[in-house]
Amino acid sequence: MRRVKLDRIDRRILRDLQNDGRMTNVELARRAGISAPPCLRRVRALEEAGFIRGYHADVNPDALGFGVTVFAQVGLSSQAEADLKKFEELVNSWPLVRECNMLAGEYDFILKIVAEDWDDYQRFLTTKLTAAPNVAHVKSALSIRTSKHTPGVPIDVDSPDIPEGTEDDEDEDFVENEAETPARANRR
Repeated sequence: MRRVKLDRIDRRILRDLQNDGRMTNVELARRAGISAPPCLRRVRALEEAGFIRGYHADVNPDALGFGVTVFAQVGLSSQAEADLKKFEELVNSWPLVRECNMLAGEYDFILKIVAEDWDDYQRFLTTKLTAAPNVAHVKSALSIRTSKHTPGVPIDVDSPDIPEGTEDDEDEDFVENEAETPARANRR
């Protein structure tokens, strides 16, 4: 991990990439007010430091035939750490489950599940979810519509800098293809 501090430029890069992960490095650098080589170094450093976990497309579920989204609240019989991990491992093997969050409170997990239709969800519910070891009860809530879908977190570009851990190395020699996106350039 080469750099830990987040300055205004880093926050701007993170915000812009979060909004458009396909933005070219040249456009990203222009928006951040720096040249392309240091911008790409910053992106790589943000990736290495774990601020950027990956790049992906926001796919339209309806266009692919997944017209139903259900949030299932799941209660387990046992909350022993080994049992929680076994449930999480099982959930990771189910493609219809798109998100799994452990909760504090009445239920142990909430799952975001996509299905082609209600019958498809019911098949999943009865053959996979309620049949799974340690599942005591499931409460399903059918999503009627999504009025907001904003992945990531709010990033305030103008907030005070996070204390410095290591210095940036913007004066390194670096050669890049300016037409590449940060994600593509990282795969070279």
